[in-house]
Amino acid sequence: MKFARTRGSNDWKDFKQAAFGRKSEKIDPDQFDLALEDLETAIAAVQAEDEADTSPGKRSSKPRRTNRGSLPSHLARIEEVIEPESLICACGGCLHCIGEDVSERLDVVPAQFRVIVTRRPKYACRACTDGVVQAPAPARLIQAGLPTEATVAHVLVSKYADHLPLYRQAQIITRQGIDLDRSTLADWVGRAAFELRAVFDALIADLKRSTKLFMDETRAPVLDPGSRKTKTGYFWALARDDRPWGGGAPPGVAFTYAPGRGGHHAEQILQGFTGVLQVDGYAGYNRLIAPDRVGPSIQLAYCWAHARRSWWRLLARESRRLRTKA
Repeated sequence: MKFARTRGSNDWKDFKQAAFGRKSEKIDPDQFDLALEDLETAIAAVQAEDEADTSPGKRSSKPRRTNRGSLPSHLARIEEVIEPESLICACGGCLHCIGEDVSERLDVVPAQFRVIVTRRPKYACRACTDGVVQAPAPARLIQAGLPTEATVAHVLVSKYADHLPLYRQAQIITRQGIDLDRSTLADWVGRAAFELRAVFDALIADLKRSTKLFMDETRAPVLDPGSRKTKTGYFWALARDDRPWGGGAPPGVAFTYAPGRGGHHAEQILQGFTGVLQVDGYAGYNRLIAPDRVGPSIQLAYCWAHARRSWWRLLARESRRLRTKA
């Protein structure tokens, strides 16, 4: 497809909008998060300075904000009772409790590493020579490995849920005096991925039993061995979420890596699925409804947001045309 690169070419303007412009007419609210965080931090610093300037005997005109009842009830409570220095009144009588003020603060205990020492005593009979009796060693995720299952789960959650790279995790662990190389953590992640493969296969099979699914592909940089560079790979998301219309199936999403964006990758992932598949306007999905395709029937349901985008481009083009004629 060719475009005439002239100042008055609407096709060329549409191409630039599609390639380099915003993908939606609305601005993503998440784009403001960083600025809002900085603003809120600055406001808190000013408020703290004002509170520090207030003399001890002068009460602030603003009521103190309390958090009583705002902390979840399932959190452990460690109570401390602060008694007056003396319970004897100035008149010589004893003071009696007539009430109390209660406040709650959120506390945290930083993650602490510990060593699980497993001892397996050996026993033998002094009256005979039938052998030695010893309890079998418990199964481990990594045979003869250093981490417990909880440690491996912590690394996985930090990497994939909290987006904390392994080299940063290694730095955090080093602060506690434990020397673990990034490659060691990578080995743990790889072995855990092998063990979790059965869970992934079960999730994919459960999603394919649905009557309607959503699919999309997302670019991701991956290592290109030998070139010391990265290349573009794709994570194909297969998702189900029936909550908006009160469906009974639980929500779920599974990501499958593929080296490309061709429609044959989607066809391979969807093997065995029959039903409605919601997708965007990418032409690669047309392979799933080709007349000569052999396999279960799939019906494509296109995204209304992408259809609206085409109408928006048409409106922008017509607006430019009317302004030019005027």
